Amino acid sequence: MEKAYKIVEFGALPSVDCPCGTTQRAFADVAGYPGTIHLTRISEDAQLHYHKQLTETYYFLECGVDARMELDSEIVPVRAGMCVMIPPGVRHRALGKMTVLNIVFPKFDPADEWPA
Repeated sequence: MEKAYKIVEFGALPSVDCPCGTTQRAFADVAGYPGTIHLTRISEDAQLHYHKQLTETYYFLECGVDARMELDSEIVPVRAGMCVMIPPGVRHRALGKMTVLNIVFPKFDPADEWPA
């Protein structure tokens, strides 16, 4: 019998390129879970982009001292332990190297990444 709960080890997930750097996406294959959880390693050259359908919530796990987010042309300093919710339509990118846990609703769809 299949268990109702799911456990994922991010180290066992494939790493894929994204506009921010590289990411590992969990629970994309779980029909009953309405979102996805991403462990994202953001590079120095993250690309400005937006989503038409997705809401992303970044929880900053590790950040350099000069880490910032660009959110609709506003530059906001961030640090480990902070969280930012990015609704659809907000043009965004991270500035500086960092590692974030990204909680995405509804499930991540690569067709919903739009260059800004």
